[in-house]
Order: sequence, then C-alpha cells, then structure tokens
Amino acid sequence: MTEETAHDNRRQLLYWRLLARLFDREEQAGLESASLAVVEDVGLPPALLDPWTSVDSLVQRHPELAAEFDGLMIPESTSDGDRDRAAEVRRAALVSKVLLNVFDTGPGAVTAEQLSRWQSDAGWLERALGCQPGGLRGGRGPSPTGTGGGTTPDLGRLIPEIGPELGAVEADLVDRMHLREVLADPDLAAQLTPSMSLVEQLLRDKDDLSGVALANAKDLIRRFVDEVAEVLRTQVEKAPVGELDRSVPPKRVFRNLDLDRTIWKNLTNWDPEEERLYVDRLFYRRTARKTTPQRLIVVVDQSGSMVDSMVNCTILASIFAGLPKVDVHLIAYDTRALDLTPWVHDPFEALLRTQLGGGTNGEVAMALARPKIAEPRNTAVVWISDFYEWSAEPLFNSMAAIHRSGAKFIPVGSVTSSGRGSVNPWFRQRFKDLGAPVISGHIRKLVHELKTFLA
Repeated sequence: MTEETAHDNRRQLLYWRLLARLFDREEQAGLESASLAVVEDVGLPPALLDPWTSVDSLVQRHPELAAEFDGLMIPESTSDGDRDRAAEVRRAALVSKVLLNVFDTGPGAVTAEQLSRWQSDAGWLERALGCQPGGLRGGRGPSPTGTGGGTTPDLGRLIPEIGPELGAVEADLVDRMHLREVLADPDLAAQLTPSMSLVEQLLRDKDDLSGVALANAKDLIRRFVDEVAEVLRTQVEKAPVGELDRSVPPKRVFRNLDLDRTIWKNLTNWDPEEERLYVDRLFYRRTARKTTPQRLIVVVDQSGSMVDSMVNCTILASIFAGLPKVDVHLIAYDTRALDLTPWVHDPFEALLRTQLGGGTNGEVAMALARPKIAEPRNTAVVWISDFYEWSAEPLFNSMAAIHRSGAKFIPVGSVTSSGRGSVNPWFRQRFKDLGAPVISGHIRKLVHELKTFLA
C-alpha cells in the first residue's frame, strides 16, 4: 500500500465515522477506535472526537487550532500532484468535529447552556466557511470575511441552503427548550445569546410572558436589535446620499483643502532657483450635497414565513428614518394592517407591537399605504412579502397603479441575512413584465436600491 493510499483510507475512515454518527446514534466501537488512532497519528488531541466537547473548549485547551478552523472549509484549487494528503487527513478530522457538533443535536429537551454551546459551534462552522459568526444564520454578521486567507467561496454553489438549514436547526433547539422557565431565571437567561431564531420565538411568546420573564425577553430582543442595527447602519453609511451641490461654495476649512488641485493650479508659480512653490490661491473640495425630501413607505408582511424580513426591515426603516430629509413610514400586515410609523425611529418598540403569524391579505396594507403617497415622483414604496396572497389580481393591479403613477415601487421577496426567500411565481413574472423585478437575496441589495433612490 502506497503512502498516498494510506492517507486516503484514513481520510475516508473519518468521513465514514461522521456519516455513521449523523445517521445512527449508536456508537460503533470499531470506527471510534480506528478514528482515535488516526487523530493521534496526525497530532490532534483525542478530545476532538468527544461529542460533548465544544469547539470553544477545544480551542481554549489547544489555542493553535483556532487558525486551522478559520477558513477550514474553503476549497483550495490544487492539482492532484500538489495535494498534501497528510494535511487532508487532519482537515477531515477538524471538519468532522465542526459538522458533528452542529448537526448532531440529539433528542430531548434543550437547556440554555446547550443552546449557547450550539450557537458557538455554529459560529465556528460559519468561520470555517469564511463568514463571520451569525453570517449564515441571519443577524450580526451578514457579510463574508474570508478569514481563511483564501478567496471567499460561492456558498450557494458550495453547500446549497446551508444558511436556512442552520437556522432550522437553531429554531428546533429553541423550540425544544423550556423558554419560559429559562427566561424566569436571570442566571439561565444570561446564558442565552440573542439570535434570529430566538428573537422570533420571543416575539411570538411575548404576550404570554410577564414579570422577570418578560423583562429578560425584552432585554434579549433589544440586544439583538442593537447588534443588527450596527451592522446595517455601517452598510447604509458606506454610500453617500445625494450628488454634490455646485451652487453651495466650498467651506474654507483645512479638512476640505484639495491639496492636489492646489498644487496643480499653482505650478506656474514654481521657482526653480529656490526650488519653492509659491501658492497664491487655495482650492477646496465641495462637500454640500443636493438633498430632496423623500418619502419612503415600507410595507412588511409579518406572516409566519417572513419573520426574518420583518425584523431586518423594521431595523432598516429606523436607520433610513434617521437620515436627513427622509420621511419614513412603516406598515406591517397579515390579515390586518398596523401603522408602525409613530415608532419607526425605535425598532425595538415597533417589533414589540407586531403580531407574528397568521394569513396574508395585502389589500388591507394597501389601504393604509396608498393615502401616504402625496407626491408620487418623490416617493418609494418598498413592499416586502412572499406574495402568496388570497386576492392576487386586485392587489397586483393596485401595485401596478402605484408604479405607473411615477412613484418607485420596489417589490422585495426576502430581506434576510442568509439571502434565501421564496416568492410566488405568478407575482414574480408580473413584476418583471411591469419593469419592477422582485429583489430577493441579501439585505445589501435592498440597501443599495434605496440608496440609489435617495441619491
């Protein structure tokens, strides 16, 4: 047996163990003992095979492993002759550890400590894929970081639907946790890390909570809202609003000094004998921008399938409401519509007033949105929904009328951090024919569209 074949067999053994443990809870002694020998042979700690040891604990005991987990699952482009098969065995052991800790959650009730450990392990999986912790599940880190040192992979092609699958596993863990009892105990509640799945459950249960449990629930929701708001605010601030206003003279302060232009315009004053440039005129950059008061009407479907979008868009609306000369209105609906505009500057308070779940009737939201369009050319209507409606034709006709009036109508199929969403094909095609195709995917797409409208 060649050395390459021996390494390939070791790698396959580790992956057979991974599959066996994922699909059969009973431990297979032969696979376990052989895997232990492989792990020790490549210089990894035996704790790597312990299902009760979190990746955090492993890295605390062996800090040198942290760098190996970062970018671990980003594929490398190498020819067969350049492959390091010994390194591939080590990689297989580390990959197996992360995947088992995340996807082998076991049966039965879940404690706050177990949920916290799983969230940490899921964060290591996201880091292994080149993303920030939380970036695939939705929430605090929506953008890839490429922490592994290589090119960030196309996750949609590498592992389709990985983000939603992680969210589904987390939602199942939250569902199996006795959440009310945990929230009623300040020590247990302090162990919870806010996430989209947890916030969704808290918003659903908020009317059934009281006292300490309700206070702890609100604290978790506010913490999550603040963290997501910080991420989204950075994205919004990256692009400027409005074009330069040439009618406003530049402010003559040092920070606005255009040094390159000043030197260029004064080159005729260069004294070659003294090797000195005499400046008789300074030039400054213009910073004032043309801004027209804009009205932004955000309509969000708050039915059960749109919770991630509801949370993200409520936060996003509050950020745009904080921009100068932008008048933001927020409407949430299922079978009833709720005007959340009075609370648009505080997404926490707005979310507490939502009632997640139920059916979908966009016509009740349209009845609230249409009167708000005072100047169509100066108005954008952002409608976030999967567009599975009871009365599809009448609602679409109303939306088409808004589009033809001169207002900018932006249909959005999902505004999630994972970039996944389902849209009614009937609506998708008609919006395309109308010339207002549905935006679906990452929340950055909506941020870009809104910034373009406001510019």
